[in-house]
Amino acid sequence: MAAAWPIAEVVRMSGVTARTLRHYDEIGLLSPAWIGSNGHRYYEERQLLQLQQILVLRALGVGLTEIARILGDQVDELEALRDHRHRLLAERDRLDTLAATVSRTIADLERSREDGTPMTSINRPENLFEGIQPGDVEESLRDFPEHAEAARRATAAMGQADVEAGQRERTARMIRLAELLAAGHPADAEPVQNHIDAEYRALSALRTVSVEEFRAIARSCTENAQWSAAYEAIAPGLAAYQRAALEAYAAARLV
Repeated sequence: MAAAWPIAEVVRMSGVTARTLRHYDEIGLLSPAWIGSNGHRYYEERQLLQLQQILVLRALGVGLTEIARILGDQVDELEALRDHRHRLLAERDRLDTLAATVSRTIADLERSREDGTPMTSINRPENLFEGIQPGDVEESLRDFPEHAEAARRATAAMGQADVEAGQRERTARMIRLAELLAAGHPADAEPVQNHIDAEYRALSALRTVSVEEFRAIARSCTENAQWSAAYEAIAPGLAAYQRAALEAYAAARLV
């Protein structure tokens, strides 16, 4: 009998949540090799290789619908892996550019706080977005596949100018939240909660968000490494501050 791993072990190895694996099964993207009499899902080597491909493509910003098409069309797994490697090398170069962008922003913020002068990267906001792609937004929502798919559809319908405007708006909201943190406003203070209300409306414009899902998104501010790193690049402690603000909003306005 082929080696098999229960879903809990696959979660541990891959970092993908059990909820996401179940969603992949529901949409026909990745089914377990078999389900035991106890109802537990088990994955064999072929499913692990397929999961690796899915995660690589997700990291490259490919939406779930397109991933399903790619997996359905591919014949040779080795050739598919070579193609993924080519994409990853290109992505490595992009991430190097993105890391340099974040480093410039950090240095600019530090200098601005020290001498009180405006940030040069804000004077030239395009500097904030070098190396960033719309797929980054989807990846930050990887634990919320339904919402990530809604974001992908919305982005696909936009022109380049609208995509760039959306990037500027998201970064402006991050910086505004950092300003509220720096000003000493508690996470449940009215200015912060009004800011979070705009975040909630932006999420709801894509797709209806339940209270429990909103709370899960709040937890992801610190538990999702990519999401947390994006906020920490703006200001230390910003990820935890956003989580507290979202949780306060859910408790006060979504009950």
